[in-house]
Amino acid sequence: MKMDQVCNKQDEYYTPRYAIEPILKYIPTNAHVLCPFDTHESYFVQSFTERMNKVSFSHIADGIDFFEMDRPEVDYIVSNPPYSIKAEVFERLFDWGIPFAMLVGVVGLFESQRRFDMFKSNDFEIMYMNRRVSYFESYTDPKPKVNPPFSSVYITHKVLPQQIIFEDIVKT
Repeated sequence: MKMDQVCNKQDEYYTPRYAIEPILKYIPTNAHVLCPFDTHESYFVQSFTERMNKVSFSHIADGIDFFEMDRPEVDYIVSNPPYSIKAEVFERLFDWGIPFAMLVGVVGLFESQRRFDMFKSNDFEIMYMNRRVSYFESYTDPKPKVNPPFSSVYITHKVLPQQIIFEDIVKT
């Protein structure tokens, strides 16, 4: 499946730093992190780099399709995947078995039979945050502009110390 054929413009929103901070404390600083839906401008890439993690990143705009990648040799995979293909992303991540953290909208996450069965069959954790995340449409925006009417959560695999974690965020 070519990712650029199924993704649409509404899938390209950027995560603010305040929504990345809660997951940072669960990823060791000596870990190699892949951000597979990100460019060098990504705050995921920048945040992990600033912490001195080894960081690899890729994006379909650079010709690197997540669904055509071989299983990467990394310790963790962290990103905000395209909303329209989140089920396919999670299937691939569970197949790889690499610890991951994906920031996704919680609405409808478990509502299709396919996703319900997938999550039922795999170990995962979930991080709820006390505020909704607003997203950037462009890294040139001074503040996030996109305010979805739903909460975002981190769905993780082999990252969090228990199945449900609650974290406070401070929107800046």
